[in-house]
Amino acid sequence: MLLRKFEELMDRAKQNGPVQLVVAAAQDEEALRAVKAAYDGGLAEAILVGDASLIQPMLTIVGLPSDTRIVDEKDVAQAALKAASIVKELPAGILMKGLVNSSDFLRAVLNPECGLRTGRLLCHLAAFEVPGDEKLVFHTDGGMNIAPTLAEKKDILLSTLPALRALGIARPNVAILTANEVVNPKMPATVDAQALVEMNRRGEFGSALMEGPIAMDVALSPEAATHKGLKSEISGQVDLFMVPGIEAGNLLGKALIHCAKAKSAGVILGSTHPVVMVSRADSAAAKLNSIALACCIASGERGE
Repeated sequence: MLLRKFEELMDRAKQNGPVQLVVAAAQDEEALRAVKAAYDGGLAEAILVGDASLIQPMLTIVGLPSDTRIVDEKDVAQAALKAASIVKELPAGILMKGLVNSSDFLRAVLNPECGLRTGRLLCHLAAFEVPGDEKLVFHTDGGMNIAPTLAEKKDILLSTLPALRALGIARPNVAILTANEVVNPKMPATVDAQALVEMNRRGEFGSALMEGPIAMDVALSPEAATHKGLKSEISGQVDLFMVPGIEAGNLLGKALIHCAKAKSAGVILGSTHPVVMVSRADSAAAKLNSIALACCIASGERGE
């Protein structure tokens, strides 16, 4: 299935039916506005964990139903733990960060007593709708892991590829990005790329077409591949770009947003349920896109 725009992602999430969205420390008006947009769009129903005395009046301000479920917990760190425990019991649920700092929020995701840990590395999957492109493209990992090792890159792919399949991309085209296509021990990313491609040939990632080491120009342009004398089955048709480290991913994502005017979304994977941890700097559209992305992954992994 080819997802061309975030509107199509929204439609798919709506068709799957509302997913339970559990917000940790939900006494955050901006987070609740994103929840309201998801509720109005038929994407999600909310469970709000946090200080009920602060949340209840905010429901009126943002326009959420007054009977929206609230779980009272005034301590924000405890609210994160309680929210994580609640989402674990849901067949298809999403955990979302509210007014709690990122370290406390992620500590709750990783707390073994909350039950969201899978033994895999947490990682970030970003989606972009680039004007002029025929489909959404995905990048990992520009948000969580600074300089992943080969084993950690494998872990990241073991989380992101099933998520893409849950979105309907049955056999994702994956580019393991490096500065060039030559394996060079002085450039460890190229050695890792070669190793990951070999793992894929052995079937360790399931159904996927993976190439690397591959430079961005070849990944994007069949003409560039031809000019370099390279044969590529994925050039111009990449679904997932895997960057060598967080700096490359962060720069690439911001360049797409600010230079190419791309729309964006992001979700954290590697836990039993998708996690949404948006930034206050994110636009309202990006927050809603992120919830829709998480909804589709949650429903798709459940088999809906």
